Amino acid sequence: MTPEISERRLHELELLTQTYGGIVVVSLFQKRAIPHYKTFIGSGKLDELIETAKAEKATLLIINNILKPKQMFEIEERIRKHGLRVWDRMDLILNIFAKHAKTRVAKLQIKQAAIRHMGPRIFGMGSELMRQAGGVGGRAGKGESNTEIMKRHLAAQERQIKKELERLRRAQEGRRSRRERIGFKTISFIGYTNAGKSSLLKTLTHKQAYVANELFATLDTKLGKLWLPHAETSVLLNDTIGFIQDLPPEVIDAFRSTLDETMDASLLLHVIDISDPYFEQKIQEVEEILTSLHAEQKPKLYVFNKIDLATRVPKKKLLKAYAEFHPVFTSAHTGEGLDSLRETIESLLYPSKTKHRNDA
Repeated sequence: MTPEISERRLHELELLTQTYGGIVVVSLFQKRAIPHYKTFIGSGKLDELIETAKAEKATLLIINNILKPKQMFEIEERIRKHGLRVWDRMDLILNIFAKHAKTRVAKLQIKQAAIRHMGPRIFGMGSELMRQAGGVGGRAGKGESNTEIMKRHLAAQERQIKKELERLRRAQEGRRSRRERIGFKTISFIGYTNAGKSSLLKTLTHKQAYVANELFATLDTKLGKLWLPHAETSVLLNDTIGFIQDLPPEVIDAFRSTLDETMDASLLLHVIDISDPYFEQKIQEVEEILTSLHAEQKPKLYVFNKIDLATRVPKKKLLKAYAEFHPVFTSAHTGEGLDSLRETIESLLYPSKTKHRNDA
């Protein structure tokens, strides 16, 4: 991993922490050839972090990777007596999700992802459970049986969640089928988190949507109608979870039903923050996630948003580089480029009607 990528990943972790509501006290890089098998970061670095946390009165250590269950357990054993807690990257993301989720589907999906993430850690809790249950002279088997009970409990919870999500998924499919029968087209907003998708939805449809300068401000699918005057019809817009670098597989799996709603759209509207210095890398990362969802061939429209915040917008270069995706340049804040966006949407979804208009 290059220093540039490491710096960007750490900056993203800081933004995630702020989104959750935390205050970043200290940020540190570590250069290691391979992760430490017990604590991921090594005993020396862990001791350093403990001393730094004590000096700065920090209460939470966040490690910017997904740790193995045994590694989390070893760290927790070391830092607990110092009044510290530890999260890995997935813990932080799940806690942000839990903060922003509103609908039944989103809450169930988050719970499912949390069970899948936390479940494997239970084996490392056996010794702690033995101490709690057995004490001096206690039986070793007691802790192990408690661990098995917890595993069975989580497995039962996940089965129940899957059953409920399947019921909700069938209901969603029914709604999509009805829209298809009446010829109602849909557009799904996709893109890196915090690219301005919710702001665009709000501006285009005049529908109230939660808009914040935060990562993962939107988790639930938001719907709105957009009137296309030349096509003389409305289309349905939906906005859902944004993507991030190295989006954990558990998140993609858990949000499959929400993402299915997105992938079934007539057109994917990929919103890109043109003011972000890493926007080209983020385009590639979103495309990689679409490939993992088998949606790379879906019709896409690239919307370079936040032009009001960009110091320079290389329109000619981007129009040439991404010509197949019909680039449009917009500002959800000022409204610039929105008429062009509507016209491009019309030409892609209703080519015969827009051709007739142009011929006239």
